[in-house]
Amino acid sequence: MTEEKIIKNQQRKLMIYNFIAFTIIFTIFGLIIFSQTKLTLYSKTDRDLLAFKSNIERVGLIGLQKNKPAPPGIMPPPEFRLEPNPRIIILLWDKNKELLNPESTAFYGDFFEDLHYKPYESITNITLSGMYTYRTITFPNPDTEDTAETIQLMVNVDGEQNVINNYQTLLILCSIVFLFLSLTASFILSRKTMKPIIQAWDKQREFVENASHELRTPLTIIQNKLELLLTTPYAKIMDKFDAIALTLSETRRLSKLTSDLLTLARADSIETQLEKESFYLDQFIQTICQPYYEIAEVEEKDFRVDVEGNTMIVADKNRMHQLLVILLDNALKYTGNQDTIVIKMGADEHKITLEVCDTGIGISDEGLENIFSRFYRDDKARSREKGGTGLGLAIAEWIVTSHKGTIQASHNTPSGTCITITLPK
Repeated sequence: MTEEKIIKNQQRKLMIYNFIAFTIIFTIFGLIIFSQTKLTLYSKTDRDLLAFKSNIERVGLIGLQKNKPAPPGIMPPPEFRLEPNPRIIILLWDKNKELLNPESTAFYGDFFEDLHYKPYESITNITLSGMYTYRTITFPNPDTEDTAETIQLMVNVDGEQNVINNYQTLLILCSIVFLFLSLTASFILSRKTMKPIIQAWDKQREFVENASHELRTPLTIIQNKLELLLTTPYAKIMDKFDAIALTLSETRRLSKLTSDLLTLARADSIETQLEKESFYLDQFIQTICQPYYEIAEVEEKDFRVDVEGNTMIVADKNRMHQLLVILLDNALKYTGNQDTIVIKMGADEHKITLEVCDTGIGISDEGLENIFSRFYRDDKARSREKGGTGLGLAIAEWIVTSHKGTIQASHNTPSGTCITITLPK
């Protein structure tokens, strides 16, 4: 399967997952709103039905009609001490489940003649004539001497039901619109999610290709030189000195390259943890710079260190040592005779600024933008001659950023390069 197909398949999966997630969230949200709306619309009606039922159970239907007081010690809950709602219709059923009070519903004509008795122990919705909705409840008649065995209370809720139906229609329409919107949003999010993955994929592929190329060169040289030595097994070491020296040089380069690759791989996987401690940075820099004074003197270069005293920092000593060695090696590598290398350090209450400037060959404008990229070399031929791999400044950037600092490269005046590092105290 090609890389493009893999990316498209993964993007399609992410879009489906996002779409399902959006749909589930909106469905749950819509159901909650719909149920709460329905409950709120029916709450007043249900409260009146239960209040009327409670009053009948306390004093009986006849007593309620005559405003008979409740028996001593029998008081309804506060929420049921209400007057009955005039919307409530009372139907009485005998033992044979026949309607006993059709005269009380004369205003409705024969509307209730087709109504059949059903026990509704809790408040329930019923529909009559296919178009009228009622909330109803049935309970035993407390007047045992009365011919009515069961009382049924009904309230017309067409208004509430109409609101619920309209809301349900609106919810369905919104759901359809939302499906299209969620599909679009899922597609956009999947593309945005895949973007850093694609970038990481490309970077990893480029890293592997560059690493393979860098490893292949020294390995080829070593192999060729060793094969050449095998052709003259009786030759003296003195006669093959150049081949042995070149092989040893490429072996060292290969070892350094492998170490740098391992450092970057651990940095990418967040495997390497910093071991921070407090120390004086100025003394630390002076100690590291000591051997470079001699190297610069031998190469006829002017090497200066200008650092402030008693500057305390909390950092990883080993990584800071690695950072300075990378910068100083580069400065010495890309400067010639009579060039100058200057290390400056300044500090304020919150940050420390470290500069490594040289008057060497410098770097192009394009190089400034890519100098911290892995395997980047502004002049590949010259860098290879000097043993560069293009990984040093990438490691330096990782060390600085892992200490929550910044690193920048700029042109030096009149020539050369300046690397400026800012670190928190």
